[in-house]
Amino acid sequence: MDTFWQFLDARPLTQGVDGGTFLLSLLLSFVLGQLLAWVYYFTHNSLSYSKSFVQSLIIITMAVALVMATISGSFVIAVGLMGALSLIRFRNIIKDTRDIAFLFCAVVIGMACGSQRYAIAIIGTLTLCLVLIYLHIADFGMHHSYNAFLRFSFDGTIEPNHPVLSVLKKFSRSFTLISSNSSAPDEGYMDYAYQLSLRTARHNELLLSEIRKIEGVHNVSLTMQEQLLEM
Repeated sequence: MDTFWQFLDARPLTQGVDGGTFLLSLLLSFVLGQLLAWVYYFTHNSLSYSKSFVQSLIIITMAVALVMATISGSFVIAVGLMGALSLIRFRNIIKDTRDIAFLFCAVVIGMACGSQRYAIAIIGTLTLCLVLIYLHIADFGMHHSYNAFLRFSFDGTIEPNHPVLSVLKKFSRSFTLISSNSSAPDEGYMDYAYQLSLRTARHNELLLSEIRKIEGVHNVSLTMQEQLLEM
């Protein structure tokens, strides 16, 4: 076992890279990049999922490993490569900071593979993946505040003791009227918008069902605030 780990850490960055070592670096970066991409796929639960981003995690890991192998201790090549990479402009906007963390992980894994620090690459990737899976399963950092926006139209005006308000009190801790706009004169109804702090998100369908049962209410829609932040 000691001989195996000595082989993984054997080759310093200042030496040249032969074909076998270079191929091993690329294959390992592909395997570890794919493992990172699978963890991202498994733990992703927002609306901004992108197939191209998942594939990019693998490509970036291999590309960085290729860059590190190309440099191989040469300062001249490193400066030239830096100048070439500075010409690239990335236009896509990353909305989720978690995606940035995955990109950074891919870059670091690729650097470890390309510099032939194989033990660091393997142990580091496995540790990162275990931590990411734990954070996903434990839902770490989740603040259970179910904020939502309720919109509907009503034939007339809502008085203080209206049944709509009773339903909102039943399903939410608090609610605030955001807007009430009158429709066109020939329509004869009002458009209402409420911000809700729901007790739980599991009863959303029941909330909508009871609102729709009230006479004069139509065009009901409920949007969770987390979904708006993703758009």
